[in-house]
Parts: sequence; structure tokens; C-alpha cells
Amino acid sequence: MRFASLGSGSEGNATLVQSRDRQPSTVLIDCGFGRRELERRMGQMGCGAERLDAIVLTHAHGDHVRGAFSFAAAHGVKVHMTHGTARALEGRIGRASVELFAADQSFQIGTLRFESVAVPHDCHEPVQYVVEDRYNRMAVLTDLGHPTAHVIRALRALNALVLECNHDEAMLAANRRYPAELKRRIAGPYGHLANTQAAQILAAIGQEQLRVVVGAHLSKHNNQPDLARAALLEALTQSLAVVMIADQAGSAGWVEL
Repeated sequence: MRFASLGSGSEGNATLVQSRDRQPSTVLIDCGFGRRELERRMGQMGCGAERLDAIVLTHAHGDHVRGAFSFAAAHGVKVHMTHGTARALEGRIGRASVELFAADQSFQIGTLRFESVAVPHDCHEPVQYVVEDRYNRMAVLTDLGHPTAHVIRALRALNALVLECNHDEAMLAANRRYPAELKRRIAGPYGHLANTQAAQILAAIGQEQLRVVVGAHLSKHNNQPDLARAALLEALTQSLAVVMIADQAGSAGWVEL
């Protein structure tokens, strides 16, 4: 299996996941960029739109769904999402083909198996994903307000973890650009993970098979890559996993497992 962040942050999120097979399956988790921009970013990874088997959405916020339906309709790709996400996006689906499922349901796309995991976030029926092929198992865990026992149980035997490190608590508190209400929303139980909460999740899961941890969805105004990286490294007590930080430009390229 390999994966690539095409961009991660409040301006747009999308992650490519590809199985390791003679005829690999390729799936896009979230599509927070316009159709042409997404085509450009996929092209930089050597992955044309014709190679994409499906799009799976985590939730209905614009930085995760912006170009999903126009891209899907243009290229004949099916969009998978929860019933709650579909209700929230009613009127935007248009001609795109969709497949609906319930939170915590598992499903197969080609040679990739997806376990959807219900998470606490301020939208309708949000989920994140654990993905596996015949050889490896990874999770994409962004956009949740706080760690839960349910989430931590789902993160078993991972080889890779893409984990939200949205904000540094001190930076958010000191940010004069953000009104108090927005700060409460970000730091609240249905907002986004602080670096310390991401480290809490990482410390709580089994790390024996973990080879790569990617800090993701960093706030441009409330976090710094070095702070996120330090928090993750401190939590890696049982593993020599490589720690990377995803950026808005999607500059890291493919991560091979």
C-alpha cells in the first residue's frame, strides 16, 4: 500500500490511497479542491483521473468535499459517504453516482477494505477511515474534537497513521485574529484535535507495527510544524516510526509501506 496527501489544511484536504497489487485499486479520501486543481495535484503524483476507482468522504465540510461531485460526474467515479453526510449535502450531489453507508460500517472498493469509524465532530454523521489491503493497514484520522475509546479501539495493528494536529493550545488561546466563539468551537469536544490530544491518541494505540506517522490538518494560524512533530515524537514510545508533517501544498509525495 502507498498513500499521498494532496493537501491538508483549512484550504482543502485530499488523500490518495493505493493498494499494492498487479492491478492496484486507487481511492481518494476527501476532495476539498476544485476539479481542475485536483486533476493537477493528482497528475503531479503520476495518477490520472482515469486510474481512480472511487472517492470516499469523511464529512460535509467544504474543505473536504469542495470538488467531489463535479470531479465524480466528470470522470464517472462513485462517491461513498454516510447517510448523514448525504443529507447535509443534499442539492449539491447533482449527476454524481453515490453509495451510502452508516457510520462504523465496513465496505470494499477493489482490493482496498474500508472501516468507517464514527468520530465526534460538528457535522452530520462524520467518520474517519481505517484502510487495508492484503499487506498493510493504515488510518486517516482528522477532524475530530477529542479522543474517544471507540476511535482508539479502531486503531489497532496500524502500519501508518495520518493524524490531525490542528492547533497548539497556547497559540490558539493567544490568537487575537480569532473571536472567542471560534476559539471555543475549535478547542471544543466537537472541533479539532490539539497537538497534545493527537499525542494522547498516538500514545494509547499499539505502536509495534507502526512505520509512518503523518501529522495533518495543521492550522496556518494556530500551529507550527515543529510543535506538531515534537508532540508526535514524544508519544512514540514503542516505535521508531518516521514522523512527517502534511502541508497545504501536498509536497511530500507518495509514502510507500
